[in-house]
Amino acid sequence: MNAPDNLASVRYLVDDVEESITFYTTHLGFTLNMSAAPAFADVTRGPLRLLLSGAASSGARATPPDLASGPGRNRIHLVVDDLEAEITRLGDAGLAFVSDLVSGPGGSQILLADPSGNLVELFQPAARRG
Repeated sequence: MNAPDNLASVRYLVDDVEESITFYTTHLGFTLNMSAAPAFADVTRGPLRLLLSGAASSGARATPPDLASGPGRNRIHLVVDDLEAEITRLGDAGLAFVSDLVSGPGGSQILLADPSGNLVELFQPAARRG
């Protein structure tokens, strides 16, 4: 399957592909395009194509063992219209955040982790004054 040119692809190594599919499609608005669980799944949200690669996937096998021991500080960045509402909705769904809400001149953000510990940043841009 070739990804359309209008998509940006990111690969996350995950512990459980099915659990990750549920996390991204149920809570974060992704659409499942293809699943070859337990090895691999392809989900999209807008122009983001997220490749969920389990241990049996070629993507996971290509990662050197010294780099595969855990997630890094990198994360996908999802823009939301109402961050407070998203925090409430996801908290009510039983999801735990891994950071406090942080606000700055560019906007506000909070981090949560997927079931494998990969980070997801929810971001609401600051209101711009003309």
